[in-house]
Amino acid sequence: MAKRELLYASKIPWEGWCFVFVSSERGIRLIDLHGTSLSELSEQLGVEIVQGGTKTASVNQDLARQEIEEYLNGDRKSFSSPLDMQGTPFQIEVWNELLNIPYGETRSYGEIAAAVGRPRAARAVGAAIGANPLPIIVPCHRVIGKNGSLVGFGGGLRLKERLLLLEKGV
Repeated sequence: MAKRELLYASKIPWEGWCFVFVSSERGIRLIDLHGTSLSELSEQLGVEIVQGGTKTASVNQDLARQEIEEYLNGDRKSFSSPLDMQGTPFQIEVWNELLNIPYGETRSYGEIAAAVGRPRAARAVGAAIGANPLPIIVPCHRVIGKNGSLVGFGGGLRLKERLLLLEKGV
């Protein structure tokens, strides 16, 4: 029987929300915006998740948590912790493009589609963005509708709006 992968989790409460971030030995794997229990996340991902952290050469859970907390306090605009992105090549290409959206700015789904060389694939880009396992760090909250409206966000539109306001210093 194959050994299940072991992941490490920490919870970060913020303004009534509770985020759970999960790391592997390679980097941050998941940020859950709903405060899902570790046992439920473990079952969903098919891995073992334990509370606490890893301090391998590539991932320091305490540093990653500190970076996220600094961002949520308005004191950090970018992240340096390594990421362990798990997705299709197209999803990863889209998520990497999201990393190019500057702090405090937004882009439309169409602009992201054009940036990845698929200008007619805004819906496919939207699906990839919707599957983003690393919200906040991979800033899918910075993607808006072409008319400037707030649309689609795994954490809900209230949280999306709050993150955008945070980045505007409000």
